[in-house]
Amino acid sequence: MKKTISILSLSLLTLTGAQLAQAQSDRQPRLPEEHEPVRKIEVYGNAERELTPDEIYFTITLKEYMGDNNRKVDINKLERELYEAVRKIGIRDEDFRVQDVAGYNYDWNWRNKKKEREEFLASKQYQITFEDLNEINRIFSYVDAKGIQSTNIAGYSHSKLESIKKELKIEALKDAKAKAAYLLEGIQEKIGEVLEVQEINNDYQPPVYYRAEMAMAKADSGMAQPEIEFQKIKLQAQVRTVFRIR
Repeated sequence: MKKTISILSLSLLTLTGAQLAQAQSDRQPRLPEEHEPVRKIEVYGNAERELTPDEIYFTITLKEYMGDNNRKVDINKLERELYEAVRKIGIRDEDFRVQDVAGYNYDWNWRNKKKEREEFLASKQYQITFEDLNEINRIFSYVDAKGIQSTNIAGYSHSKLESIKKELKIEALKDAKAKAAYLLEGIQEKIGEVLEVQEINNDYQPPVYYRAEMAMAKADSGMAQPEIEFQKIKLQAQVRTVFRIR
């Protein structure tokens, strides 16, 4: 009889302990499952802008040549004309630089392969930074066309390029957020905090199509110089974003 009572008492104590543990568990907040899936939405944001270049890197090479009465037109004279032209159109001194100096022997009797007389002719290459492409035409109108050996647009940019790139990236991010918001609104859901942001670099600049020799020919002939439209710089920004769905 005593043995039966002891077993019953032990069972009651065990049951009471289990009920107490369950009650304490019920009072504690439930922690989320570690592998509970996160509801999220992934979208891409875009922004773009076109800029007219205001930094045009133009190279021009001057060369000495034999003028009237077989007299050499000196490189110093040609350089002085170019420098005065640069000053007239308002180019700053720091935007006018010498890039290269070269020269060659001019053989007066090269057809007969004789060496009776030779003349050393020098050439110089300069880089000029323009804000407006049409200023190049004004340069040609001031410089002796016979002394111009070659011209080229070496490159172009915009003075505020980097700051505009940053602005576009922010615009792309805002575009992504707005896109996620209205997509979720269509299914009666709301956008939560951002979980991921990935920048996609896809800046694009079109090639330059400009033939300086055409402007030179018109300058030499005295024809009126047309306005030249420079191709614009097209900037694009794209971001990949992931937002939580609340």
